Amino acid sequence: MTAFVFVATFVPKIPIPLGYAHLGDAAIFLAVMFCGRRIGIFSGVIGSALADLLSGFPIWILPTMFIKAAEAEIFFRLHEKNFLLGLIAAGLIMAAGYTFAGAFLYDSLSAGLASTPGLLMEAAVNIFATVIISAAIRR
Repeated sequence: MTAFVFVATFVPKIPIPLGYAHLGDAAIFLAVMFCGRRIGIFSGVIGSALADLLSGFPIWILPTMFIKAAEAEIFFRLHEKNFLLGLIAAGLIMAAGYTFAGAFLYDSLSAGLASTPGLLMEAAVNIFATVIISAAIRR
């Protein structure tokens, strides 16, 4: 699952306004759904951190580890009660986490906020992908 998260984060580049999205969050959600909390969190943290490292963005490794752990935990706690709410809440946690991390790392709230629309688009892409892929797997 760690390799799945890494590849889903590192390889696909889905064009969106202001950049591109990947499918790493969908991989994390699927890992949580089908393998459980522990594996979902571990694979999300390590797979995403490796993608940051090998993409040339090691400054993001520590924030990514915290953000992906929080994202997986929120999704785990909510997805069985309300699947869509779990996805949306986890996506918002991811977007907020990277917005604040960007503001901190670049010492500029405006720099952090500038990334928010792209992060929300990325969350939407991953929510859509998770709904489609999980439905196909369940069948």
